[in-house]
Amino acid sequence: MNEPRVIVIGGGPSGMMAAGRAAETGCELILVEKMQRLGSKLAITGKGRCNLTNMGDVESFIEHYGKNGKFLRNCFARFFNHDVINFFETRGVGTVVERGQRVFPSSNNAEDIVECLSAFVQTNGVDIRTGFEVDAIVAKDNRVTGVQGNGVEIPCFAVVLATGGLSYPLTGSTGAGYRFAMDLGHRVRKPEPNLVPLEIEEDFVREMQGLSLKNVEVSAYASGKRFACLFGEMLFTHFGISGPIILTMSRVIVQELYRHKVILSVNFKPALTAGQLEQRLLREFDQYGKMKCRNVLKHLLPIAAIDVFLNRARIPAEKHACEITREERERLLQHLIDFRFTVRGPRPIAEAIITDGGVALDEIDPYTMESKLIRGLFFCGEVIDIAGDTGGYNLQAAFSTGYLAGESACSMCRAAESNNSK
Repeated sequence: MNEPRVIVIGGGPSGMMAAGRAAETGCELILVEKMQRLGSKLAITGKGRCNLTNMGDVESFIEHYGKNGKFLRNCFARFFNHDVINFFETRGVGTVVERGQRVFPSSNNAEDIVECLSAFVQTNGVDIRTGFEVDAIVAKDNRVTGVQGNGVEIPCFAVVLATGGLSYPLTGSTGAGYRFAMDLGHRVRKPEPNLVPLEIEEDFVREMQGLSLKNVEVSAYASGKRFACLFGEMLFTHFGISGPIILTMSRVIVQELYRHKVILSVNFKPALTAGQLEQRLLREFDQYGKMKCRNVLKHLLPIAAIDVFLNRARIPAEKHACEITREERERLLQHLIDFRFTVRGPRPIAEAIITDGGVALDEIDPYTMESKLIRGLFFCGEVIDIAGDTGGYNLQAAFSTGYLAGESACSMCRAAESNNSK
C-alpha cells in the first residue's frame, strides 16, 4: 500500500463510516482502533438491538440535540435517515420501524450492523489496524502531518478523529480524543454523563428494585418550579431509577444539579384527573371494604409498590379498606399523583449511554467537519459537543458526521495533490 492520505482514529460507527466513505471516494487510508475488534460499543447499543436512526424529519431531529442541534443541519443534508436505511438495506441488512419512529435492524441484532460496516470498510480497501493505540496527532505550522502510536509515526495529509466519548470505557471510549484535540489547541467542553441513570437519596427505592412502570408521567422540580416533564416508561433499580424517560431527562437534570437540588415526581395515573382518581379510590374502598387495604391497592398499583405507598402515606398495611379515614385517603391520593423523591446525582459517566460535552463546535466547520484551527484535522461522532436523546438520534449523528468527515478529508487530499502537481 502507498503512503496513506488519511488516517481515521477510532473504529466505532462514525469512524467506520468515515473510513469507508473516504476509501469509496478514492482515498488510500488507514483505520486505527485501540481495541482488538471494530465496533465494540456499537455491538451492545440498544441492549444489543441497535437503534440505528429515527424516521422524524430534519426539524424534529435537530430539536433532540438541544441548542447544538443546528450544527448538524448540513450533515443531515448530506446523509440523513433515509440514506442510513438505504445504506444498510442495499448491503443486505433489513430494517423495521417501531414505536416512536425508531429504526432497528429487522434481525434485532446489533452485530449485523457491526459486520455490515466492517465489510463496507474492508471491501473499499481500507488498511485496518486493530490493537493500535494512538499517542498523539502530529501537526506542523497548523497542519496535520501524521499520527504517533505503537512506537511508530505514520505520515499523512489528514486525520479524522472519531474516538468517541467517555461512556463504556471498556469498549475503548476513554476520552483520549479530547486530549488529542486540546494538545492541538482546541477547546473541549467538560464531558458530562448523558442518557444516564440517576441515584436517589431515599432508601425506599431499593424496596421497589426491578419495578418497571409504563404510561407514567415524571416531572422534575428545582426551587419549587417544574423544569422538565415526560410521559412513558421508567424503572426502579437498587441505586435509584432508570428507563427511557429518565435517561432522556437526565441531560437537563444533571445540568440543573449544579445549581439546585432536584426533586422528581411520578404521577402513576396521568390519564386521570385528581377528581377522577379520588372517585375511583372511593369506589374501590366501598366495593372491597372488608378487604385489607394492601389487597385493594392491587387494582391501582404494582404489587412491588404497595407497601412503600402505604408506609409513606402512614397507613397500616393490615388496615381494612372500610377503616380508611378521609385524611388517609387524601394522603394516598397525593402519593398516586405526586410520588416524590430526591436526586442524589447521576451514575458514573462510565455507565452513561453517551457523553455530553466534547470538542467545541465553533472550532469545527459544519460544512466539512474540518478543524478551523488545524488544517487536515476532521472530527466526527461523540468526540464533538453533540449529544441527543434516546431514539436513534445519537447513531444518526455519528453516521452523518462520519460520512461528511470522511468525504471532506478525501476531497481535501485530492485538492492538495492537484495543487502540488501544477
